[in-house]
Amino acid sequence: MENGKATQKDIKHLMGEHRRIGILTSGGDCAGLNAVVRAVTRRATGTYNWEVWGIYRATNGLMSRPPQAVKLEIEKVEPTLTQGGTMLGTTNKGDPFAFPMPDGTLRDRSEDIIEGYHLLGLDALIGVGGDGSLAILRKIAQQGNLNFVAIPKTIDNDVGITERSIGFDTAVNIATEALDRLQFTAASHDRVMILEVMGRDAGHIAISAGIAGGADIILIPEISYTIDNVCRDILERQRQGKHFSVVVVSEAVCTETGEVVKWSDRFGECRLGGIGQYLADRISACTGAETRVTVLGHTQRGGMPSPLDRLVGSAFGVAAVDLIATEQYDQMVTWQNRQVVAVPIAEAIGKYQAVDPNGTLVKTAKGLGICLGD
Repeated sequence: MENGKATQKDIKHLMGEHRRIGILTSGGDCAGLNAVVRAVTRRATGTYNWEVWGIYRATNGLMSRPPQAVKLEIEKVEPTLTQGGTMLGTTNKGDPFAFPMPDGTLRDRSEDIIEGYHLLGLDALIGVGGDGSLAILRKIAQQGNLNFVAIPKTIDNDVGITERSIGFDTAVNIATEALDRLQFTAASHDRVMILEVMGRDAGHIAISAGIAGGADIILIPEISYTIDNVCRDILERQRQGKHFSVVVVSEAVCTETGEVVKWSDRFGECRLGGIGQYLADRISACTGAETRVTVLGHTQRGGMPSPLDRLVGSAFGVAAVDLIATEQYDQMVTWQNRQVVAVPIAEAIGKYQAVDPNGTLVKTAKGLGICLGD
């Protein structure tokens, strides 16, 4: 194997060796997951003549008895390249090490997952997830001595080391399109339009879409802001005859006093959301401007994947299969300097990737005269 890729000699040697591998998608869904499943299936079955089993609903499928999985064939996965979501289903609920049972108790079900792996007769498992999902999957793999390879996906783009995670580009495209549309209605009514975007604890979507979509103000959790600075920028635009402004804010931005804006669903789980309305009320009070808020929410996860997410997903899928072919386990595929590079999973998920306040995108935004609230 050369540079993480199987050579023709490797392929020839392994084509006659029967293997059965599994793949699951874990955590929140995003665009590009089906491109990964398709690539894994095509590479494993078409090149190595292996079996590929898609596991339904992430680790829940391995907990079920019998395990919930389907044998994947090229004909089954071929039409999914342009489809959003994941054909295998997913879940971001229930820690397998403290899994909620029907009677209200918590149970460690990690051994059930390990048993499910063996019941399916798997030789290796590919897990597609964010840092949280991959940390859990790796812990289970280490506990059960399972052959595991990871692929990063998250619209937040906060997994360490990799420059890109699957789903991020599509989310940025959707947010940018929303900003494009808001520009015109803001100008038509002399309003301050506020777009609240996802991103969990990182501001990657907000700053990338904000620059690409021509936002006047971008607020991200990595940079502190004050309402006075935001309002000063809006009033200065008004003084210059620009009677509208477009603001993009990441859902994880706190209030001026450092409070996280969130709400609880009927299950008692806290969700980020509401910072857009918080800003709208205060901007209106201090500038007199009419404000409107748009919360993109899960539209950023859905829809047809962008060409880049299909490309990266396909490259990751092929590379993950090649790692299994050469028995390089406990590795995560990453995108670095225009190529796929394998790194230890622990190293990747051990480094959180927030927006660098001194990085290129922040310097670009400031160089364009965009207010970051600081």
